[in-house]
Amino acid sequence: MGKALSQRHPRQQGRLSLLTASLLLASAVYAQEVAYTLDIPAQALDQALNALAGQTGRRILFATDIAEGHSAPALHGSLTVEQALQRLLGGSNLAMRKTDDGSYVVFAQAAGEAMGLDVMTVVDNQLGTITETSKSYTPGTIATATRLVLSPRETPQTVTVVTRQHMDDFNLTNIDEVLQHAPGVTVGGLDSERSQYYSRGFPITNFQYDGIPMMRNAAYSSGNTLSDMAIYDRIEVLKGATGLVTGAGGAGATLNFVRKKPTYEFQAHITGEAGSWDNYRTEWDVSGSLNASGSVRGRAVAAYQDKKSFQDHYDRNTSVYYGILEMDLTSETLLTLGFDYQDNKPKGSSWGGVPIFDSKGDEVSVSRSFNPGADWSRWEQYTRTFFTQLEHNFSNGWVGRGQYNYQVNGYDAKLGSMLSSPDVDNGYRTSLTAGQYRGDTVNHAIEVYASGPFQWLGREHELVVGASAYRTHWKGKSYYGYSAENGGLVENFYRADGNIPEPDWGAISARQDELTNQRALYFTARFRPTDDLALILGGRVTDYHLSRDSHARDSGKVVPFAGITYDLNDTWSLYASYTSIFLPNSYKDSSGSLLEPDEGDSYEAGIKGEWFKGRLNASLAYFEIREDDRPEWAGYDYETNQDVYEGLKAKTKGIEAEISGELAPGWNIQAGYTYKTIRRDDDNKKITTEEPEHLFKVYTTYRLPGRLNQFTVGGGATYQGTTWMEVSNPAKDYAAEQYHQEAYWLVNLMGRYQVTENLSTTLNINNLFDKYYYTNIGFYSTKAYGEPRNMMLTTRWDF
Repeated sequence: MGKALSQRHPRQQGRLSLLTASLLLASAVYAQEVAYTLDIPAQALDQALNALAGQTGRRILFATDIAEGHSAPALHGSLTVEQALQRLLGGSNLAMRKTDDGSYVVFAQAAGEAMGLDVMTVVDNQLGTITETSKSYTPGTIATATRLVLSPRETPQTVTVVTRQHMDDFNLTNIDEVLQHAPGVTVGGLDSERSQYYSRGFPITNFQYDGIPMMRNAAYSSGNTLSDMAIYDRIEVLKGATGLVTGAGGAGATLNFVRKKPTYEFQAHITGEAGSWDNYRTEWDVSGSLNASGSVRGRAVAAYQDKKSFQDHYDRNTSVYYGILEMDLTSETLLTLGFDYQDNKPKGSSWGGVPIFDSKGDEVSVSRSFNPGADWSRWEQYTRTFFTQLEHNFSNGWVGRGQYNYQVNGYDAKLGSMLSSPDVDNGYRTSLTAGQYRGDTVNHAIEVYASGPFQWLGREHELVVGASAYRTHWKGKSYYGYSAENGGLVENFYRADGNIPEPDWGAISARQDELTNQRALYFTARFRPTDDLALILGGRVTDYHLSRDSHARDSGKVVPFAGITYDLNDTWSLYASYTSIFLPNSYKDSSGSLLEPDEGDSYEAGIKGEWFKGRLNASLAYFEIREDDRPEWAGYDYETNQDVYEGLKAKTKGIEAEISGELAPGWNIQAGYTYKTIRRDDDNKKITTEEPEHLFKVYTTYRLPGRLNQFTVGGGATYQGTTWMEVSNPAKDYAAEQYHQEAYWLVNLMGRYQVTENLSTTLNINNLFDKYYYTNIGFYSTKAYGEPRNMMLTTRWDF
């Protein structure tokens, strides 16, 4: 079909199909992308490309041999040429670029090769860019903020995306490690099994999976913060209040876990890893079509990790399984079914950290390897998820999508740790704090929405309308009326080695039963009054009902959203956005009554830049958040055995700068700086001081050119400003005093050698200079050390 190109290098010889038999030559340059009504059946890729050229009149060039063996899905409806090519090439090792004369070139991507700056990436229509084939540190498009599929520059909020390439380069295998690299996010470890994430001074409590919100049980930690990354394509962090897409939610950020998708072409990889403190891991990932036409595609992922720790008598086993199936029911209808499963089984779990003060008020000094937990102490957590999606493309360019998620997050904990201050006058005697807790949170979430273009006043605009329903049921049992040998006394805190008798747990001390229901209707409209101006208006009407042990109801709560972007030129855009805050909570005041929902307003404005057709993105934002009923800890009620909170007015202000993407061919970067401060309105006192006011992160990799292109080198650093907390000092009748952690830097390095086209080995070194730092200060007046210098060697085989 094609004509052979002459004067080509012998290694690049191949016939190039000019498609002259099937295309109509278009004008050399198009002023703007035009949507075409397409009707192309599922068939071989070369035939599909010919058909696309014929129906659009656009010039599409490709070497015939690279298209052999590839199949393409059906295309029906209104699409631009770029959108159509992205779908036809989805899941393959082929990429495309647009030339100066308006033609499109399709070419094969060599294994491990960095993509050129002008290469288009593969797009999933409703969730945004699939990043695992892009080799990039920035997404092409995202849908987290508004349900509209937009580029970062078009989105009037700050969105951070940690891509598959970034995770692979730095061996980020769990969500803690990913967020340690994410600009603007602080990770705190409460103990060996629980983490807390902060953004803009607020705990991150909003979790989404493929855009579907799920409730997180933060207090009892039911697997969310131990999520393994083997099954995810990317993690998106939408900064600020996100009530438009989450309903009830916090003002700091929302995490969206976007799962890997099946591919049309067969692909697979196996990894084997070994690292410090007997840390071993393996991962298997297989994907491809399950029939000749490619209308049924599947993917299976499994990972297992046996990890010991720098802390004495601690280890954790993690098992992960994931399966997903895509079926083209018709040329316009896609059905997805899938599940994921994760077990986390630790031994020697700590509960909190090491006491900060002894009985005399002197600071407790122990090595980083000291583990205050008993050797039998464990905090097992698990996750079970089933999900399904049905998507239909209509002939008018609209897309309808229905999603259902069923998720069980559970915990089974027998905990024992030395939280009490060592008694100096009695040989540093201390006591065991213990408890047994069992329970699970069952989530049901269903969401149905439609999106597409509409015409008004002679211009095309976009609209999303949807409805959702979420049901979350938490049931738990607590055992804290235990009896322990010798009253749980430990004769010498400093000589304890975890060999402490396990208590007799006795009968159930308390039961927990909370049922949360949310229902909502929402819409988002993106108006384009001019080519340079876009106005996004949206709203969500939510009914919220908390019942069983606690009671709260809010019906017809309206959460508005407004955003605007204005293109100054081809590179820079100004933007601004506003939304309100709505976060019901289960915190109680001194009288035992629930606090009022945390409500207020969230503002953001800034400038965004985009270079190399979206391969490099940058943003600078100012944000301000005003709260009317922010819950703040006010003490502990020993009669009811509960924490006591108060609601107060507060204001958060800050700036955030980020850059992500490809600075030059083979040179990736992700970096960001955040400054923020939060003050009470009544006395201007700073709050949420466990998160730093200044936070800077930068991570970069570079593939060496020429004969050294088998080597990729990289590294990164995190700077965290001073933090402090008020802690109880037993020498001062447990009065509160400030305990500080000074500012510190952490530096990491990585290097990869591409041994063959399919085999690579990567070395990652974390905390290169072996910095001493804490992941927590103040949680029950304890402190927890961060990891010393460690390394991991990964070998990967791609099929």
